[in-house]
Amino acid sequence: MKNKLMKMMVTVGMAGLFMAGCGTNSAKEDSYDQLVQEGEIIMGLDDTFAPMGFRDTNGEIVGFDVDLAKEVGERLGVTFNFQTVDWAMKETELNAGNIDVIWNGYTITEEREEKVAFSDPYLDNSQIIIVLEESPIQKKADLAGKTVAAQQTSSAVDAITADDSNIIKDFKNGEVLQYPSNNDVFNDLASGRSDAIVVDETLARYYMKQNADIAYRVLEEDFGKEEYAVGMRKADVKLKKAIDDSLAEMKTDGTYEKIYSKWFAE
Repeated sequence: MKNKLMKMMVTVGMAGLFMAGCGTNSAKEDSYDQLVQEGEIIMGLDDTFAPMGFRDTNGEIVGFDVDLAKEVGERLGVTFNFQTVDWAMKETELNAGNIDVIWNGYTITEEREEKVAFSDPYLDNSQIIIVLEESPIQKKADLAGKTVAAQQTSSAVDAITADDSNIIKDFKNGEVLQYPSNNDVFNDLASGRSDAIVVDETLARYYMKQNADIAYRVLEEDFGKEEYAVGMRKADVKLKKAIDDSLAEMKTDGTYEKIYSKWFAE
């Protein structure tokens, strides 16, 4: 609560008074010592991104990334508190000091590297193309003239835009239909408003398993491979090292595999 109040004071223009007394998690200062002293790291996430970070039937935020963060927190002696953010504003929230990390199936891209510092990658992923079972679409070229949807400002949109074939120009209206969440994207396909969707494979496989009553089909072609990492402010060099070291230790001592198996085992 104390940390959130201080950040609110900065936001409303009281930065001078606040900095004089307590310091700040600004984009220009390494905030690690302050975060450890306060015992709290605010983790920004999209709470619909299963199985990385999402709300369960009791409304609790759970997931693979959530469990990883909790374990890292124990090793660093801090508590990770989870804060839902507008995914389109995640980097803005980070650099404004409203959150301390972005950790929610966050893909490394060149565009994002200009705005944030990334941890070492901890999970491989790809951007897959999904259609309904009866769809005539069999390959990427068949998307010409079709409505294709993805989550707004997501790595799926980046991957489509960066595709060497410039296929986006052939989509209906020459664009990707974008929605705030991946749940909206899947609902759009299920309702027939979209002909195909492009989604992170990690989320998509989990979602389709949970919604087995809908007949989905994944194309063999995709929009490329990628890696997940934790996003931090560029000034947070000590925080990056602490998270990198903790994740590396977890992979060495078997903790990472234990958490992975909980969420991804067949």
